[in-house]
Amino acid sequence: MTEARLADLEARIRSDLARIAHPHAEWLKPRTAADGSQALDVLIIGAGQSGIAAAFCLKRNRVDNVLVIDKAPYGEEGPWVTYARMKTLRSPKDFTGPDLDIPSLTYQSWHEARYGEAHWLALDLIARQDWNDYLLFVRRVTGVKVLNDTALVGLDDGDGLVRATIDGPEGRYVRFARKVVLATGQDSTGRWWMPDFVAALPKHLRAHAADPIDFEALKGKVVAVLGAGASAFDNAAVALEAGAAEVHLFCRRAEVQVIQPYRYITFRGFLKHLGDLDDVWRWRFMARVLSLREGFPQATYDRCGRHANFTLHTDAAWTDAHVAAGRPVVVTPHGAFTADFLICGTGIAMDYSLRPELSAFAGNILTWGDRYDPPAAERDARLAAFPYLSADYAFMERQQGLAPWIGNVHLFTIASTMSFGPSGSSINAMTTAIPKLVDGVTRGLFAGDVEAHWQAFLAYDVAQAKVGASVAGLGPSRSEGEAGSR
Repeated sequence: MTEARLADLEARIRSDLARIAHPHAEWLKPRTAADGSQALDVLIIGAGQSGIAAAFCLKRNRVDNVLVIDKAPYGEEGPWVTYARMKTLRSPKDFTGPDLDIPSLTYQSWHEARYGEAHWLALDLIARQDWNDYLLFVRRVTGVKVLNDTALVGLDDGDGLVRATIDGPEGRYVRFARKVVLATGQDSTGRWWMPDFVAALPKHLRAHAADPIDFEALKGKVVAVLGAGASAFDNAAVALEAGAAEVHLFCRRAEVQVIQPYRYITFRGFLKHLGDLDDVWRWRFMARVLSLREGFPQATYDRCGRHANFTLHTDAAWTDAHVAAGRPVVVTPHGAFTADFLICGTGIAMDYSLRPELSAFAGNILTWGDRYDPPAAERDARLAAFPYLSADYAFMERQQGLAPWIGNVHLFTIASTMSFGPSGSSINAMTTAIPKLVDGVTRGLFAGDVEAHWQAFLAYDVAQAKVGASVAGLGPSRSEGEAGSR
């Protein structure tokens, strides 16, 4: 029954897409690269929710010469079945996203086809595995082409194109593209970060929350978690559920963050138009949002709080760490704490030089710190390192003329946040952010072809009607003659 309902849904989606496909005309002019190959119109890096939605939106705009690549195996794109350790999404179930406002393609339509309408009505939040399955369904039903197990390792000037160096199952090769979209997730412009004194410890004693962790090996152990964001709580919960003897979560703040600022700014005016405001307002809003970090919901806390062996330590930043008797010891303002294993839910450090795809132009990426000097009370060196993006999400040069080709590299990740607000990492922003990104990409593609379009327009000679033999020059018609005689 489920398979039949899903097949019916797929047929309805294809019918809906066909009904709104206007205009049908192809409009892009093929480009030949220096090596004689046909260039892609768009190369998308990352087949998670943002990459798939961007490719789908491009297809709706008749940009079909698109390739999506992802370094992960099929089904493991994005965080959902890898380092995401919550049981459900934290977004409300009725948030739309990759569907791009097509009702039959929404998560709700897929869920009802798979589980029934009653199940949807009773549902509280979406299971992350279900969300992952839904994204794979969207990818398949919209016909987005993806090469898995394929990684981007470098971008460079391609003589009017972008030259992408790629590692795939068959080895290393080069593809040229007119536009590149980086939908590369949370660590797109740097690395997962932990304090240097923790990183200096032996790897078997510590991990980042985004690392693969053998939680079963923590059974009966004392685990210390740094950070009080949602992912830190998720990792603490998994350790508790795996049978850890004690789990201690350390927060540097006097009170944990329970307000989720993204909930307030989820309205179309903000999502669509923050990027249209001046730098003063963009910085003011996003500095406030990002300084608060992301609050966790009640269910995330309860998953830990229901365990008697869970302890939350506030006003307890880690200031140092060392190993004693084979166990990691962290130092806090309240004294030293000895554990068996440390987990850092400490986010990302911005460092473009650490990303191989950015390394060729890492030193020439314009940042917010280069462009805007906020009032003293609003200054934040961490946020100043975010890239300052153009209106179409493209990188801009710090020193003009050194690498103008980077204007064809569009960044749609968490690092887009300072320029556009919730965008490349947020389900709630996809229905506004994806069209804005794609409009920018297609604007550039059209402008690049405008001379060819002009010449094709001048040469256009397709008649849409047949006219009978001309009677010009044979004198007035009968009615005209009669009218004249009167």
